[in-house]
Amino acid sequence: MMLSNKNIILGVCGSIAAYKSALLVRSLIKAGANVKVILTADASNFITPLTLATLSKNPVYTQYFEAETGVWSNHVELGLWADYMVIAPASANTIGKMANGLCDNLLTAVYLSAKCPVYIAPAMDLDMWKHESTQENIEQLKGFGNTIIAPNKGELASGLFGEGRMAEPDEIVAFLNQEIKKSLPLLGKKVLVSAGPTYEAIDPVRFIGNHSSGKMGFAIANEMLALGADVTLITGPTTEKASSALNRIDVISAADMLTACNANFEQSDITVMSAAVADYTPVEVAYHKIKKKDDGLSINLKKTVDILAGLGKVKKEDQILVGFALETDQEEMYAKDKLHKKNLDLIILNSLNDKGAGFKTETNKITIFNRALVKTSFQTKSKREVAKDICAEILKLVNK
Repeated sequence: MMLSNKNIILGVCGSIAAYKSALLVRSLIKAGANVKVILTADASNFITPLTLATLSKNPVYTQYFEAETGVWSNHVELGLWADYMVIAPASANTIGKMANGLCDNLLTAVYLSAKCPVYIAPAMDLDMWKHESTQENIEQLKGFGNTIIAPNKGELASGLFGEGRMAEPDEIVAFLNQEIKKSLPLLGKKVLVSAGPTYEAIDPVRFIGNHSSGKMGFAIANEMLALGADVTLITGPTTEKASSALNRIDVISAADMLTACNANFEQSDITVMSAAVADYTPVEVAYHKIKKKDDGLSINLKKTVDILAGLGKVKKEDQILVGFALETDQEEMYAKDKLHKKNLDLIILNSLNDKGAGFKTETNKITIFNRALVKTSFQTKSKREVAKDICAEILKLVNK
């Protein structure tokens, strides 16, 4: 669960332990991670790029520039892509380069470009591991903020017995899970997220709905999960896929959404209502398909229950409630009014007048108001990045 949807760069150095990298890639993929592998030149003598590319389902990077294809491996982009960087096995040679800022291959260039946590699993013979220069390099790397996954004692390739044996792949995955778990700010928190549209039936065939895809709500749910929360996602009809680590509840109508939200709100520490719930629903639903006639068709509608307002009325002091406002005119006035009337802690304003915002897009542009009506505006970003911005604002309330 901790590694689900995490982007991991795996650096593999020249060591007999490189054969274990195949098992490590497989374990990381099984844990839900996205893995890209970088091999040093010596590492490819021990394990082939094809093996690791097949297991990771990504191309394996071996050098800056592929002469035959003309493809350049952008070390900066790779470093920024990664949520975590793992170097396993890490040879004495690469450890020395990293400790001293040497940058003569793609792996060390990505290491110097990475902004993420770096985990190093050394593998070498006993005397190499115990050597003063290696130990000084290890301390230097720790001083830079890197984490060392200590080698095991055991039989070594040389035939000696002692420290220097790379930690086993399952030990590395367990270590990563524990490290990530310790750093998650929402660990132990229960989060409720609503997403998608609702469909209000007219007859067995037709419905009244809206254009919501659920993308924004799913992005928020995934980000909350990444922050360690226990997430329940209540979603209307959508083609979006959710992580199996989420507790997903599928609903269709506004009435269904109301029932599910009421059932899960009380135990939630944080609730983010991003669903586009219908404001009106037919008074009566026809039992049979309504036949097309020459004259017009009138459908009597009634108001649906305002789910967000209802939650705001029963919200406890230690609960955080976040709502969305999608507006087309006088946007800020309507958003502030909703914030006050519905007893919200934050309101996320979308304007359909903003390019790149609204339904069915891969991007969004938001403005956030808190209870003190402090305004925070953001540029147009991918919905994943917008979800991170929203969660960052929520974390400010959690940490008060």
